Formats: sequence, structure tokens, C-alpha cells
Amino acid sequence: MARQADGAVLVSMGDSVVLVTAVARKKADPNKDFFPLTVNYIEKTYAAGRIPGGFFKREGRPTEKETLTSRLIDRPIRPLFPEGFINEVQVVATVVSVNPDIDTDIPALLGASAALALSGLPFQGPIGAARVGYIDGQYVLNPTSTQLKTSKLDLVVAGTSEAVLMVESEAHQLSEEVMLGAVVFGHEQQQVAINVINELKAEAGKQAWNWQAAAANSALEAAVAAQAEKSLSDAYQVIEKQARQARVTEAKLAAVTALSGGEAPAYTADAVSKELGNLEYRIVRNRIIAGEPRIDGRDMKTVRPIAVRTGVLPRTHGSSLFTRGETQALVVTTLGTGRDAQIIDALAGERKEPFMLHYNFPPFSVGETGMMGSPKRREIGHGNLARRGIWAVMPDMTTFPYVIRVVSEVLESNGSSSMASVCGTSLALMDAGVPIKAAVAGVAMGLVKEGDKFQVLTDILGDEDHLGDMDFKVAGSRAGVTALQMDIKINGITKEIMQVALEQAKAGRLHILDEMDKVISAPRAKMSEWAPSIITIKIDPEKIREVIGKGGAVIRAITEETGTSIDIENDGTVKIASVDGTSGREAQRRIELITAEVEVGRIYEGRVARLMDFGAFVTILPGKDGLVHISQISNERVERVSDKLKEGDVVRVKVLEVDRQGRVRLSMRDVDAA
Repeated sequence: MARQADGAVLVSMGDSVVLVTAVARKKADPNKDFFPLTVNYIEKTYAAGRIPGGFFKREGRPTEKETLTSRLIDRPIRPLFPEGFINEVQVVATVVSVNPDIDTDIPALLGASAALALSGLPFQGPIGAARVGYIDGQYVLNPTSTQLKTSKLDLVVAGTSEAVLMVESEAHQLSEEVMLGAVVFGHEQQQVAINVINELKAEAGKQAWNWQAAAANSALEAAVAAQAEKSLSDAYQVIEKQARQARVTEAKLAAVTALSGGEAPAYTADAVSKELGNLEYRIVRNRIIAGEPRIDGRDMKTVRPIAVRTGVLPRTHGSSLFTRGETQALVVTTLGTGRDAQIIDALAGERKEPFMLHYNFPPFSVGETGMMGSPKRREIGHGNLARRGIWAVMPDMTTFPYVIRVVSEVLESNGSSSMASVCGTSLALMDAGVPIKAAVAGVAMGLVKEGDKFQVLTDILGDEDHLGDMDFKVAGSRAGVTALQMDIKINGITKEIMQVALEQAKAGRLHILDEMDKVISAPRAKMSEWAPSIITIKIDPEKIREVIGKGGAVIRAITEETGTSIDIENDGTVKIASVDGTSGREAQRRIELITAEVEVGRIYEGRVARLMDFGAFVTILPGKDGLVHISQISNERVERVSDKLKEGDVVRVKVLEVDRQGRVRLSMRDVDAA
């Protein structure tokens, strides 16, 4: 299969099968100064025996699952390509068969590792990958979708034979010790896959590329250091981001002008600019390794100043403004009804999602201009991470019958806007009165490692993320971790480093929670006056057709006349949503009348529907008439029904009998006296 690709493998896990290919351009583009790696994970609906919905009947733009899995594959393989390798590489993982109980992300990751290992590219792998669950106090390797429903953990770990490269997880407030144990367990178990890939490479691998990294230009390195080291070092003493960036830009421009200007320049501007980047890298990292103050003057463990506001937007259902240093997120919660749930057409089948979290990162948040449009991969990934961080504390949707959408608008960014979104989401949900189980906060950790020396940084800045070796994000409550995401830029990290990072992250998280608690520490008892009020009642499923009416006439009349929104489920659950309680209660009353059973001995107020010679039919409930025989109209003898009643009269009647056919016999005698 796919024999013209540089590497191609077919990976099977049960009945889930993924075809993964890797192809690289033989020549690098000299105009590119970065590694152009592209990963595409593609789900084909035929894999599940289905035909795509919609008009075109073929797969369209990537789903959120496809985007997230593409990122999941990209993150651990990217750091294993050597510095200076800039040939374009594309990995394509195509799902060709699927068992809904076996997720295809792990086979796709293993397939990418195997395809690259076979290709002959300068790939410093292979890597292994594993999913880890935590059920009844035990770690479970590659749990099925069914098992994950009872698992307190869904963790994916990838790494080489020596170290861990990537972790992605969602947890139910688990301790740092359990999380670290899960990572170690997954890394140990994936060695089986790494060994198999090495065996396959020995048998079928292509000849290794004859690629060598360009030799360092020591003369250029010395010239750039002499020209710019002092000015760049001084620039990185400036605490405020934009002022610091201005000083850095000024220092770089001066160095480029001095070393590449004139009639016969010794170096090109591009070469000088690249070496200036290397000099920046060394300056910042050397200071951190030496234990000197960080770029903004903090020590390794201090969290930047935090400011919290809630209820900042008057007409929204819940809102918060979370600011940490130069990172700021405006987060808004909107409550809706069941019909607002997102319908997800996945390979495993269609489902409804009652909780949505969307993350937006406009270019102005970093002082730049740029295109505004549909969300990019990064925005989808960060939104998913924030959602994972908050999901463990969300209320049971059966007892809290609202669909919830949270939107995080990043207004300013200098380090970990995704974790600011976690904090802001927790605050906005509590401001909206959503009964979350606990407040959640998140913090991003960094790493600088040189040889055996390392420093773990709490609450990293954007520059520290860019120039460091790790982005380690931890979200959780006071009780434990709810989400963990780790990306490594070097060839992996040890258990010792992860343990230090988790301990520092816990201290940082608890500090942030303390600051949040000063403003709001529990969900508000009362929701916004603009939020919908939802009344939930249960009716006999056999009565659903009566509530809906012919062609939907009955339910349409109720919603239009009361201004409510009504959702009816197949089990007879009725949810009535309204902005004010009065209209909701009126709609409830009408539905209860329609579905009520006639009670013998009960007195009803009804309207005379039609007159007959032998009596009158009275409507006592919607769609339910009863007969008042002429002898039961009055205590006195009645010769003609029309002498006492006319159509449209409102009368009080008592139910005498309901026979087996459901026919109702009524009486007006002695009712008023009773």
C-alpha cells in the first residue's frame, strides 16, 4: 500500500485500522528558516459503514476531532527532527476502518512513528504512545471507550525509549502522585511498540538520508556576541513586555546594520538575524540556569500579580475578567435549552454535546495585525484543553438541565492564555449560578535544561515558552488535577523533572485559587434575570402526541401564547424554558391539563361543548369531554336541556364514573352546594 511514499504502514488495533504515510521533499526551500512539518489525520465515513450527511456526500473540512488528533501526533514527533533540518515533511493518517469502542488516535500516533522510522529521514525516533485509564484504583492500558465511561482518567502519553515527550489528559480531580504514576505506567508499557517498530525498521527501513547539519560559523557567532550581547542582555532586564520587545528590536537592528551593512558586508542580514536569535536563546537560558531573576524579575516559583472581576457584562448570563500579569481573558457564560446542544456527527455515531467551550485569540492580543476568520488549530486545541480542565467539576446535566456555552476572548497574551481561560471559565460559571462542584485554576510551567542542570519555572512568560524546553500546563481544583498537557522541545524529560514540575504547579494553582476565592468562592444562588428559567416535568410517554397535537398545533399554540421554549424527550421528560417564571408556569399548567387523568369524585370547571336531547357534553380537560345526562343537570326535573344550558356556558361538574372505554359520566347536581 502507498508504495511511492517514503514510509507507509497499516496499523490495526482490534477492528480500528489506520493507514499512515510519511513523505519529505528531497530539497529544502532556502527561503524558509523553520521546519515545515504538516500532520493530517483524516477520518473516512466509510470506515464506520456510513455515508456522509449533507448535500455533497463527501468528507469536507476537518472536524474538531480530526484537528485535535493531528495536533496530538504533531507534538511528540516535531522535537525529534534535528535542528537545522528544514525539508518539508508531511504525515497523513487515514482512518480506513473503525470499531467505535477503540479510538484511532493511538494507532495513528504509532503509525506516524513507524512511517517516519521506515522513511530514512533524520528522525530521532521511534516513539511509542499509550492511553492510560484509572479504574478502581488501578491503571488500565489502552482502555476502550466503554471502559473510559467509568475511568477517572483519560491520559495519552508519548515518548522515546528513554524519556517522555508529550502528555495529554483529562482527570477527575486526581492527586499529583496518581497523575505522575499514570505517565510512568504509560511510558513503560509503550516500550513494546517501540521495540516492534525498531524490528520493522531493521527489516524494511529505507536507506538513511545523507543529511548533515550545517557547521556553526564561529566567526559570525563571535562578531554578533561582540556587537549585541551587552545591549540584548540589558534589553532582557526590562520587565514590561512591549518596552522589552522594543529594546530587543532596537538592539537587533543595530547589530544587523553594523554587520551586514556597507558596500562589502562580511555577513548577510539573514545570517546575522539567525545568529541573534541564538544569542537571545543563550542569554535568557544562562541567566535562568544560574538562578538569576527571570525576564520580569521574578524568582522561579512566583506567580505574576492576579486581578479578578466578575459580572463585568450587564446583559450576559455570567462573565469574568481574569488578568495574570500581561495575560488577560474575558470569559462569558451563556445558558441555553436542550435544542441549543451541539450535534456532533462522529464516526462512532451522532451525539449531542451539552457543554461547549470556545477560545478566541485575536491578533490584537499580542499587539499584531492579522487575518480574522474561522478558528485555527491552536485555538481549537487551547479551547479543548480548557474544556478538559473544567469538565470534571461540571454538574450532572440531568439535574441541571441547561446547555452551557462558554467563550474565552483573549484580550492580552504573554504566557498561557489557555490556563487564564480555565480560571476565567470557572469564575464565569460561578457568576452565572452554574453549580460546579469546585473552583478550578490552571498554571503553565516551563523548563530550562542544560546538561544535568535544570530549572522549572512557574507561570511562564511568552518569551520563556519560546526560548525554553517545556510547556507543562496543569489545571485542577484544591482536591486534585483535572487536566494536564505537556509538550517537550528536547529529547524528553525524566520522572524527577516531572515530579518537580507537578509540585510547583500545585503550589501555583493553590495560590491562584486563593486569589479567585477573594472575589467569588461559590456559585451564585440566583441566576441572572436574563438567563432562561427551565421547569422540568415528567408526563406519560403515551400522552406526548396529545401535547404536540396534530401537525404540532397544540405545542405551537402553547409556545406562541406563553413565549416559552418547550423540549419533549421520548421518555416523557418535558423541559419548559422561559425568561420569566410566570410564563413558564403557565405553559406547565397547560401541559399538565392536557396530560391529566380524569379523577372520579373530583369537581372540574368546564365549558359546554354541545347540547343533545338527552344531555350535554362538557369539556373538563383539553381533549376530554364528559356527558351530563339530563337527569343530572339540576336537582329539579328538566324538560329540555336548552332550558338550563347553552353551548359555551362555563359550568362546574363532578365526575361520577369513568368506564373501561374511557367515557366520562358527569353531574351538576349539588355541585355548587358541595
